[in-house]
Amino acid sequence: MAAMGFSPFDYASLSVRAQRPAVNSKRPAAARASSSLNTAPTSAPLPSLKKKVLVPIGMGTEEMEAVILVDVLRRAGAEVFMASVETELMVEASSGTNLVADVCIDECADEVFDLVALPGGMPGSVRLRDCEVLRRITVRQAEEKRLYGAICAAPAVALMHWGLHKRKQVTCHPAFMDKLPTFRAVKSNILVSGELTTSRGPGTSFEFALSFVEQLFGHDVAVGLGGRLLLPTHCCQERKKEFNNVDWSLEHTPNVLIPIANGSEEMEVVMLVDILRRAKVNVTVASVEKSKRIIGSQNIKLMADLSITDSSKPIYDLIILPGGTAGVERFQKSRILKKLLQEQMKAGRIYGGICSSPIILHNQGLLKDKLATAHPAAIAKLTGNVTENSGVVIDGKVITGKGLCTVIDFSLAIISKLFGNGRARSVAEGIVFKYSGS
Repeated sequence: MAAMGFSPFDYASLSVRAQRPAVNSKRPAAARASSSLNTAPTSAPLPSLKKKVLVPIGMGTEEMEAVILVDVLRRAGAEVFMASVETELMVEASSGTNLVADVCIDECADEVFDLVALPGGMPGSVRLRDCEVLRRITVRQAEEKRLYGAICAAPAVALMHWGLHKRKQVTCHPAFMDKLPTFRAVKSNILVSGELTTSRGPGTSFEFALSFVEQLFGHDVAVGLGGRLLLPTHCCQERKKEFNNVDWSLEHTPNVLIPIANGSEEMEVVMLVDILRRAKVNVTVASVEKSKRIIGSQNIKLMADLSITDSSKPIYDLIILPGGTAGVERFQKSRILKKLLQEQMKAGRIYGGICSSPIILHNQGLLKDKLATAHPAAIAKLTGNVTENSGVVIDGKVITGKGLCTVIDFSLAIISKLFGNGRARSVAEGIVFKYSGS
């Protein structure tokens, strides 16, 4: 079948595919018991009319790819099951983020899915490849001509091992392109070949996820969701703007604190942590809740490194707040977090926020005489100097961003300020993302 390639963020060019009828099937028992997924009060629940999606994860899975897939597809209205191929639900991803799956893969063995999408990462792709239950599910998916796909290392490591690349054109992470048959490999961020969709890496995850939205729900839904996700082509004229340039370089490895709460935007948390750790930054994820386990805005469960009470003693070079309306409300109630932010400002150290979290900085007087930005829904709550024309704004030692799709630029801007454009560009190349520089 013909293959189609799409340029970065060019969702207006996606062609509408014929819609497949919804597949009805019983749901995994663990999913029915989970409060994070829809439940029915009857003893014999009616079949779900939603599109059903399986996103498997294993030890070493690339967290950006997994979380962006789940997050975006849930925003589109799909019923997404994040399934662990390990013996436990909690999985340590490739950059150290602890993800908590919805179900174990065994509970999905007899399910029928509209889409099976494999994230990459190493050794995550190997863990997926070696899972016999997942192999059977994905092979059946291909044989019955339902949608399936993989990103990063997974096309070469898993799909090819299962023989699911035959008679298809495929792409994958540049480091694994030589593993693909030469006559089948195509250097493209997104490649749709029949029921199979493949993509290149963490930096193409939004394109990968939105291509599935287009195939499952139609062109208009994909384009509309792209706008709500603040794709650069939708949300701003400039990717980054800096004022009052000051030096951020340090003589030691930077220490960064990222607080999280129930309702935080999980994709923002994961992107920040993943990209900064790739640059060899020490990142601590701290929960402001009583539990280290939090449930994000799209019902993805993350495990923090420690509690905010345990993080109040160390000195952090940067404190960065992720967004999410409910999460920001939880941040507002944390006396420890507000104290840490005040101390950060008084000591002349770096701090910032993305999405709706600049509201906290504003309310604490931490944006006084600073130019800032925020999510379009939150920016009206910031009085003073604000800009809507840039995805990322740096003013002295304060950095703010619109959030969601702009977080990769936000994270790379931090790396550039700490280490220079060379390291930021190197990290961008590793995740297959076009770095804009300064």
